[in-house]
Parts: sequence; structure tokens; C-alpha cells
Amino acid sequence: MEEKAYKTMGTVGAGSIALGIVMIVTGVVAGVLTVIGGARLLKNKKELTF
Repeated sequence: MEEKAYKTMGTVGAGSIALGIVMIVTGVVAGVLTVIGGARLLKNKKELTF
């Protein structure tokens, strides 16, 4: 029974690490896209005419 718990803990631990890496990458990508979008808005602000 202890061996099964040990294997389960190893699997869950590896899954948690993988999920953490995916979340970090997603956060970095979202941040970069937000910065790029903001820079484009500021750049194109000069071209607006009303």
C-alpha cells in the first residue's frame, strides 16, 4: 500500500511542476502581448484625427 502512495505522490508532484511551468509561460506570453498592444496604441495615437 505504501508503494502505491509513493508512486501517486511522484506522479502528482511531476504534474504540479509541469502545470507550474505552463502557467509561467502563459503569464509571460500574456504580459508580452499586453506590452506590445499598449506600445502599438501609443504609437498610433498620433495618427488619430477627429
